[in-house]
Amino acid sequence: MLQCIFLLSDSGEVMLEKQLTGHRVDRSICAWFWDQVVSQGDSFKQQPVIASPTHYLFQIVREGVTFLACTQVEMPPLMGIEFLCRVADVLSDYLEGLNEDVIKDNFVIVYELLDEMIDNGFPLTTEPNILREMIAPPNIVSKMLSVVTGNSSNMSDTLPGATASCVPWRTTDIKYANNEVYVDLVEEMDAIINRDGILVKCEVYGEVQVNSHITGVPDLTLSFTNPSIMDDVRFHPCVRFRPWESHHILSFVPPDGLFKLMSYRVKKLKSTPIYVKPQITSDDGDLPRQCDGWYTK
Repeated sequence: MLQCIFLLSDSGEVMLEKQLTGHRVDRSICAWFWDQVVSQGDSFKQQPVIASPTHYLFQIVREGVTFLACTQVEMPPLMGIEFLCRVADVLSDYLEGLNEDVIKDNFVIVYELLDEMIDNGFPLTTEPNILREMIAPPNIVSKMLSVVTGNSSNMSDTLPGATASCVPWRTTDIKYANNEVYVDLVEEMDAIINRDGILVKCEVYGEVQVNSHITGVPDLTLSFTNPSIMDDVRFHPCVRFRPWESHHILSFVPPDGLFKLMSYRVKKLKSTPIYVKPQITSDDGDLPRQCDGWYTK
């Protein structure tokens, strides 16, 4: 159970504070946290779970904004970290970016989103599609109306139909003139090659990104040529785990729009898909003045 969430700027300023239970967390915990950041540097900011003298802290950093959650009771650490990641993703999607100025300009919507995403310290609604039906994203028209009417709330008066759906990540009554879905495979390679050109280590980190524009509630299936080489897979909640576990097939009802279907890692590759050959030149034995490289498939 989380007791409080703080949003800190890159200078340690508390931009937003959300108390989640009846046990109020004092802001002095933020001062202690930032003192540790200043004294220990990046090594401290890379720790997702921290034990302070009075609280357990969970932290993630996105675009210079630190999301800090506090609790005094035992709880699964991954739940706290995953919830903060969901909050950061939702805010970035809603506000079309994430930085100090954006959060300060839209603090009312941030508070409204947190009210819906967590209840009494427990995560409740974290699906962006449902939240968009409950709270309208900010735009110029809504800001002008709030100035004229004095009402800054974007809350809907009705509960979205997807709330009670078995696929809450998909908005109801979606219609398109043309049904289409795009699948992109984005991979990054991390390789170490010794001075003799022999491969020492090679790993590939990949994501499957899907952009879906399909009418109704489609049921899609995606298969791979050699799925057995994938390790450390992580799926979007829409993926059914049993088909993957038995046949390594992705079966899912996609959310509408762009989303990350899965991520994975391929370890211990015996050869690289590309080879980069470096060429280093120097003048008079000094430090390298130029480093060039070219690759071959």
